[in-house]
Amino acid sequence: MAGVELRDVIKRYGETQVIHGIDLRIEEGEFCVFVGPSGCGKSTLLRMIAGLEETTDGKITIGARDVTREDPSQRGVAMVFQTYALYPHMTVEENMGFGLKMNGHPKAEIREKVAEASRILKLDEYLKRKPAALSGGQRQRVAIGRAIVRGPEVFLFDEPLSNLDAELRVEMRVEIARLHKEIGSTMIYVTHDQVEAMTMADKIVVLRKGVIEQVGAPLELYRDPDNRFVAGFIGSPSMNFLKGTVAGGAVDLPALGARVEPAVTLPSEGSDVIVGMRPEHLEIAQGGALTVDLTEALGGVSYAYLSAPTGEKMIVEERGDIRSSEGDRVGLSIAPERIMVFDAATGQRIR
Repeated sequence: MAGVELRDVIKRYGETQVIHGIDLRIEEGEFCVFVGPSGCGKSTLLRMIAGLEETTDGKITIGARDVTREDPSQRGVAMVFQTYALYPHMTVEENMGFGLKMNGHPKAEIREKVAEASRILKLDEYLKRKPAALSGGQRQRVAIGRAIVRGPEVFLFDEPLSNLDAELRVEMRVEIARLHKEIGSTMIYVTHDQVEAMTMADKIVVLRKGVIEQVGAPLELYRDPDNRFVAGFIGSPSMNFLKGTVAGGAVDLPALGARVEPAVTLPSEGSDVIVGMRPEHLEIAQGGALTVDLTEALGGVSYAYLSAPTGEKMIVEERGDIRSSEGDRVGLSIAPERIMVFDAATGQRIR
């Protein structure tokens, strides 16, 4: 088990730079998730830690060792990919122990390590089966087991649940979180799914265009985002954003035909800002200029999709027995302390 540190890490493909001077420390035993939209550089960064992509500049250390130029096999990491990459002609037991066998480990040691990984992942009854006789979730557990038997200092997961259906994704999220608690190893996990990030991580690293936007615990990022991008990316449904103008010590919101007074220090009179409000922090009021376009009834909660006369869209979470219906004309009740304000030009949070 070891921590990982990146110091001013850069990646270029020819003249194109895709990772821009990343500085990051992942503590020993931490579950760190890289999250961001497609093309943000999260998988590239993971592959650089693994040694599968060459680091153009900067330094990568695992524990006390500089591994920047070391071969992948020398770095003490094990990687679990999106595809299971199991050998179809081998049993589960043979697949899990194959890497150790190729490296010349004694048979008794291989059996012991495979048995321990099988116990952790609850694969004992499947050891004699071949991959074709397993479900997608079971195959992914075998791929994780293959990583466990290597005894790595750091586990690397590259979107390992993307090929699973929704129910299996939830099941495997729980399995991986339980695995982390049981073995306590450092884990770095890449996903574009912020729900996975929120439910699994000790630390989330939000990336965009090869740059770290913010690092923090899941609820820290949710409650206290540094900028509009993080505020919109973390949380499901996404935060609502409305255009506003600072006037008379408050913010005019044309979409609502209203003025709000956020509990922040506003910029100068006439400044353009973006006001952010999470769906669960809004309440629908009777009578207003907003139109309900659609209501998604999910049982204990509903989401009302609203349109403003300005064309701006909003989502409001509703609970209780009385909920809005399509075509209703409504207003909104907003708690000032729940409002976030962002600079319209830079997207940075105004506090």
